[in-house]
Amino acid sequence: MRDYTLAHLSDEVLLRDLAALVGRERVTTATLLAHIGEVDARRLYVPAGYPSMHAYCVDELRLSEDAAYKRIQAARAARRFPALFVALAGGRLHLAAACLLAPHLTPENAEELIEVATHRRKSEIEELLAVRFLSRAIPALRSMPQLAPGQVERESAGADANQDSLAPGQVADPRPDLLAPGQVGGLGDDGAPPCPERFLLQLTIAKSTREKLVYAQGLLSHAVPSGDVAQVVDRALDALIAQLEKRKLGAVSRRARGAVRSRSSTTGSRTIPARVRRAVWERDRGQCTFVGAKGHRCGARRFLEFDHVQPVARGGTATVEGMRLRCRAHNQYEAERVFGAAFMSRKRHEARQRSTPQLAPGQVAEARARALAQAKAQALAKEQARDVWIGLRGLGCPAEDARRAAEFSQTLECATLEERMRAALAVLHPKSTHRRAR
Repeated sequence: MRDYTLAHLSDEVLLRDLAALVGRERVTTATLLAHIGEVDARRLYVPAGYPSMHAYCVDELRLSEDAAYKRIQAARAARRFPALFVALAGGRLHLAAACLLAPHLTPENAEELIEVATHRRKSEIEELLAVRFLSRAIPALRSMPQLAPGQVERESAGADANQDSLAPGQVADPRPDLLAPGQVGGLGDDGAPPCPERFLLQLTIAKSTREKLVYAQGLLSHAVPSGDVAQVVDRALDALIAQLEKRKLGAVSRRARGAVRSRSSTTGSRTIPARVRRAVWERDRGQCTFVGAKGHRCGARRFLEFDHVQPVARGGTATVEGMRLRCRAHNQYEAERVFGAAFMSRKRHEARQRSTPQLAPGQVAEARARALAQAKAQALAKEQARDVWIGLRGLGCPAEDARRAAEFSQTLECATLEERMRAALAVLHPKSTHRRAR
């Protein structure tokens, strides 16, 4: 067993060794990111039985959710802009800096941003980016258990088509696994950890969502006189789950559910009877059934699809025995294994073309005009939000609080600068604003 006691080292040797270890760690970090990026690009996590690179890093490599999220984000950015590898290995940037820069890097500004972020602290980089790229990226709902929130997959608009696991003819979702970093739990309102059966949920909602919440509180006033948001959300989720189960599974009563039999359906039909969907969902326990070579069963419970064990094109039928649950990644993996990657890529391309609406020339011009007007409105809102941030900082507001309030003010539609500033101040000081209103 290695001895980690260093009391025998002189001060000079201890400091020298520490500096050398930090230097080696930087090189190792850059090399690690290169490996993560290559495994991610080849999608080697799929045959190993994982639905995403994040799940592979957490469950196979034993990284924490947050560590996996940051390294995947940095690795993907560095593959697009290799200068990040050099800056990380040389100690010009730390990992947090690479993650902060990643969403903003373009071929035009990458070199400049890396230069201005060199040897900067995290808070300094946040302030620089807030001034330059203040956007509508409101901090995400902190509630998902996997992917920083858990699963960080392809970035929004730049998502690769091969990230989606689709059967022939299905259209890809451009953001199947994109989640912002977050966790379940945390500190309660009084700063103490919540009890094991209760969790802290933090999120920013739009004005329209708040109005729906207030309306729901009014409708539930007899059942929930206190208007407790937790109870309202719980009841809303019960109603939503029942609706979604009915839509996805054709949910029925337990008595009818017990009468499900695996009768054969018409050969070659892609229609899956509701009774079969229910039975397959219960049998597979709402989880992907793919098992990797080492015996690891995929743990995905999101973006699940009903997959024919024997493809429909080869005579598969929609029976309980002939169906299984697969996540998108493993549904696509199986389809590519059976039909070939080139064939599936062509099918996905054809499906996207069919799903693209064909507009008349006049409609195209009208759509462009609307898009231009929306872009101008968003640009104005962004500029005003930047002014709000500068104003809040001038009033002595901490950078993070000012950023959060300015981002919220930017969500207001057709608002003046004064209205955005009032909204930002209301976010920072809701109680005092309420008292003034009264």
